[in-house]
Amino acid sequence: MAFFYAEMTSHPRFAEPELLWAWLAGRSVARGLPQPVPDHGGMRVDTRSAHETCRYVFAGPGPGLRALLAATRAPRTFVKMCGPGQELLALAPPGWQLQPGGYLMTHAGPRHAAPALAPGYRVELDQQGVVIAARIHAGDGTLAASGYAVEHGGAFVFDRIATDAAHRRRGLGRVLMAALAARQRSDSARRVLVATEDGRALYEALGWRVVSPYSTIVIPDSER
Repeated sequence: MAFFYAEMTSHPRFAEPELLWAWLAGRSVARGLPQPVPDHGGMRVDTRSAHETCRYVFAGPGPGLRALLAATRAPRTFVKMCGPGQELLALAPPGWQLQPGGYLMTHAGPRHAAPALAPGYRVELDQQGVVIAARIHAGDGTLAASGYAVEHGGAFVFDRIATDAAHRRRGLGRVLMAALAARQRSDSARRVLVATEDGRALYEALGWRVVSPYSTIVIPDSER
């Protein structure tokens, strides 16, 4: 972790670099992506998808982040930082666009208790290697909710927790989280996720704590 700037760890708005690294590494495992590598004082994941060439992730602002933003002109390059979105955008030259933000969150203490599943639904769990998948199906067989988790590098990472709009407000998100949490092997693994604005309320109701805003900027294709 020596490539991170030491001042990042002491600022209350910034995430611990070790926690952020563990989350990003676990996310990569969950999604079948390359592992993050050190770059510009942060981390880089070469996603190479149709809409994203790569992503850079930083625990907070620093000289490396500023240098990267000044030198980058390629579209579909996503830069993410723990901190307010406007603060990240202010570091960038013209051409970058702010995207919807999220929140880096952690959970300590007892694992989530398993609530009763609403009538007519069923839960399925599947594990491929270290990747755990939970799916909730409605009575007609349609997928109502799904999510993933990975225990990796000292962290238990929740990923892509989603409930279909037609099946919300029935406690399915709580059931998913409990089903995934039950598969955690090590009590010392830190539970971590990145939540959307909508998801934050669910996680806070389950005892999760916001560590930092998680902000994103990108140069879209239209800037070429």
